[in-house]
Amino acid sequence: MKRFFSIIAAFFLTVHVIYPCTNFLVGKKASADGSTLISYSADSYNLYGELYHWKAAQYRPGTMLKVYEWDSGKYLGEIPQALQTYNVIGNMNEHQVAIGETTFGGRSELNDSTGIMDYGSLIYITLQRAKTAREAIKIMTDLVATHGYYSSGESFSIADPNEVWVMEMIGKGVGNKGAVWVAVRIPDDCVSAHANQARIHQFPLNDPQNCIYSPDVISFAKQKGYFSGKDADFSFAQAYAPLDFGALRFCEARVWSFFNRVNKDMGKYVTYAQGKTTDPMPLYIKPDKKLSAHDIQAMMRDHYEGTELDWRFDVGAGPFNSPYRWSPLTFEVDSVAYCNERPIATQQTGFSFIAQMRSWLPNPIGGILWFGVDDAAQTVYYPVYCGHIDVPEEMAVGNGDLLTYSETSAFWMHNWVSNMVYTRYSDMSIDMQKVQQKLENNFKEIQPEIEKKALNLYKQSQSEAVYFLTNHTNSLIKNGVQEWKKLGQYLMVKYVDGVIKREKDGQFQRNPYGLPTSPIRAGYSNEFYKKVIEQTGDKYKVQPIK
Repeated sequence: MKRFFSIIAAFFLTVHVIYPCTNFLVGKKASADGSTLISYSADSYNLYGELYHWKAAQYRPGTMLKVYEWDSGKYLGEIPQALQTYNVIGNMNEHQVAIGETTFGGRSELNDSTGIMDYGSLIYITLQRAKTAREAIKIMTDLVATHGYYSSGESFSIADPNEVWVMEMIGKGVGNKGAVWVAVRIPDDCVSAHANQARIHQFPLNDPQNCIYSPDVISFAKQKGYFSGKDADFSFAQAYAPLDFGALRFCEARVWSFFNRVNKDMGKYVTYAQGKTTDPMPLYIKPDKKLSAHDIQAMMRDHYEGTELDWRFDVGAGPFNSPYRWSPLTFEVDSVAYCNERPIATQQTGFSFIAQMRSWLPNPIGGILWFGVDDAAQTVYYPVYCGHIDVPEEMAVGNGDLLTYSETSAFWMHNWVSNMVYTRYSDMSIDMQKVQQKLENNFKEIQPEIEKKALNLYKQSQSEAVYFLTNHTNSLIKNGVQEWKKLGQYLMVKYVDGVIKREKDGQFQRNPYGLPTSPIRAGYSNEFYKKVIEQTGDKYKVQPIK
């Protein structure tokens, strides 16, 4: 324990820390309607929010597929193309197979710069080839064994309508092609999560229905000196991704926050989330109540509100109780290292989703990717069905990028609104949430009737059902982005120059002569004024003239 805490200062001073991505997983007996659920928040300042699409296709024998690193676009090599590929929309395919990820990094000496398969390509190539979660695991592990694994340590969420799995993988270093890995099935009545730290510790060695692993996952760790002891005591996480303060406070804390919201007994792990203790949380737990896809949407918007890590009320939150701080995560004052929190919802998100897989419906209707761009707390989750064949302009690849603003891009419209909300969070977030809830409540209300129509069409023609759902989703997205643009205009008018326009019955007020009424000069809260006086003393005190 002493050694663990002695490395904290060195950790802060020598590492530029980035902790992107959060995944939640829900088994079918832990969900409200029998769905399996996984979520994914793709958090990177270098990631543009858009909806990927690969059409189903057939290829001739001998066709080769070029592989480019998802993060950078770097060409890595080529592999044989499958003879048949499936339709993929975002991170779900037409068979209701969905995959998400979080990077844990792990031991840097195990990175293999000669590998061809990076984690992103591994996800999207596998989705084009797999019909079930188990098949996806086999395809992913076969691909890295054959072509080498280019990325660092990775946790994957892999699900179909019946099973939910966590797989953790790390390479074996240059000159040692492939990876070591372990995949654990989450029990149907449980939930799990991962957030940039390896979470699989001990695992069953003789239960292939619920745990699959590479033959050398333990022997390789022994060979490298990462583990010595009985095989039954082996911990993947401890061997390949040893804990440090950041792994706890920035990563496991997000898992804890999710667990804490769904199970009343998880408060006992708060010191673990704070980076004060190292006894790990379980890989999965039973929730106190069954969870819906919309519950998971809400949990993707978490900033630690109401917990010991809530940071809306200290000086760093500013006058409007912001649950955001600008990067980097760590800073130093008088040679002492400090940190910001890293909550689930963050400004750096490119896109996020909640994948919902329903076994009792035909695949084109059963699989929904609830998809949103930008900060999960300030996005709108649209229902994108897994047979989707025509990406709307608002989310199409090529409609703007991180260096090219586009008024027709959902990503840029959401960022425009978000970056206004960040400046006056306590007020503007309420206005934003009203529009967000209106749109998402409407999606929920019309869903049964839309799916009833789709099911009737499906009985006559699967393609007609797919076209119907595609057009439905695209219409929702088009209208929703327009609503978000109107929201941005409303916020600009209401809060321009730091005052607040007066409203009545949803309209800005004018005087009897048609001119705008005088705005409210709201200033700041008494709590904030007290903080100013505590710091400045009499500097701003109104003094009587002598």
